[in-house]
Amino acid sequence: MGRLFGTDGIRGIANKDLTCELATQLGRAAACVLTNKSNRHPKVLIGKDTRLSSDMLETAMAAGLCSIGASVVTLGVVPTPAVAYLVEKYKADAGIMISASHNSYEYNGIKIFSGDGFKLPDDLEERIEDIILGKSDISGEFPDEGGIGTVSHAGEAVRDYIDHVKNSVHFSLDGMKIAIDTANGSASATAETLFTELGAQVTMLNDKPDGINVNAACGSTHMEGLIEYVKTHEVDAGVAFDGDADRCLMVDEQGNFIDGDFIMAICALDMKSRGKLSKNTVVGTIMTNMGFQRFCEENGMEFEATKVGDRYVLEEMRLSGYNFGGEQSGHVIFRDFATTGDGQLTACQLLSLLRRREGKLSSLATLMQRFPQTIVNLQVSPEGKLAFYTDHKVRSAIDKVTETLGRDGRIIVRPSGTEPLLRIMVEGQDEALIEKLANDVAEVIKAELC
Repeated sequence: MGRLFGTDGIRGIANKDLTCELATQLGRAAACVLTNKSNRHPKVLIGKDTRLSSDMLETAMAAGLCSIGASVVTLGVVPTPAVAYLVEKYKADAGIMISASHNSYEYNGIKIFSGDGFKLPDDLEERIEDIILGKSDISGEFPDEGGIGTVSHAGEAVRDYIDHVKNSVHFSLDGMKIAIDTANGSASATAETLFTELGAQVTMLNDKPDGINVNAACGSTHMEGLIEYVKTHEVDAGVAFDGDADRCLMVDEQGNFIDGDFIMAICALDMKSRGKLSKNTVVGTIMTNMGFQRFCEENGMEFEATKVGDRYVLEEMRLSGYNFGGEQSGHVIFRDFATTGDGQLTACQLLSLLRRREGKLSSLATLMQRFPQTIVNLQVSPEGKLAFYTDHKVRSAIDKVTETLGRDGRIIVRPSGTEPLLRIMVEGQDEALIEKLANDVAEVIKAELC
């Protein structure tokens, strides 16, 4: 069996790949690895999104945790960043979020946070995997009958998280009209209250979860509906979240799409102007648009690139003392307020910036010039993902594109950390050329690996 953890926790089709048995095992293993051994009943929080399978996996996780003696506190439906925040506020030993983020409802996932609110580093994930895969024995960890854990519910979790995000904003949204697409996910439990209490006039879209409509033709992975709404209604901005609300994408008042790179450009330059950008540096990933990198150079800011995944962005921020970074996909980390990407906090920061500067989102988004980018996703088997690294014909096709583009573009081909896909990204100044080059490489991969 390969690694259980990808770039954002464990993920798979619920009740098939991600079973109750695996969730119970994971609860036991996590309790053994993450909790303070001097604490007879360590506290572990569990949050979840709106998927049909989240209740099932929550119960299985709680059973595994209780079997090792943990005191489980359920948070109900909350955003992923709420778990990251509340685990420290409630002085818990660990936090768990049950969600498959931007994936469709049949998938689910499990993300784990340590007691300081940060996602687990690779070494702790590997120790958990070793227990689940039978490489480490935990038979001596099972308590006697009097030591079995209990389950309780934190009724104020949503309220505490909303107050936390509100406290990060120092300029109200009074008078702003915004449309919010919650993707029928976790933000449906928080967004209307949060933005209304900040003073905005809010129109809610896709905020009626039924267990199977999470991310279904809506949210940050399907922006068409929000774009059309903004174009046909008089609003200052449209905001879209994914299933667990840890990412945010936007639409300006004219109906133009604003991705994570544009959001970071606007916020980074504003932070720099106010002396709030630590070391005048922004952390992104290898997928960050070349236009953003040039934007940083032109405005006296440094740019640091990491592997894809907001966990790696955050690791670099912590290691080097930076306080702002994120991904094109909308995971944006304001380290002064959060230990992970937080879609609602990001939206609040940007919208508050607009109110403070009495500006339009469309005018600020022109600060950065985006290089054309094309992305082709190919479904491959786990074996195909591994073979990608060594296949001579595939490597040769990639090298040929690199030579063709020279200094005016680039190609990145990488396995997805959350889905059974290879992602081909080509970037350059000639849109027709990069589309052709991406498809050329895709055809080679199909012939060799699919």
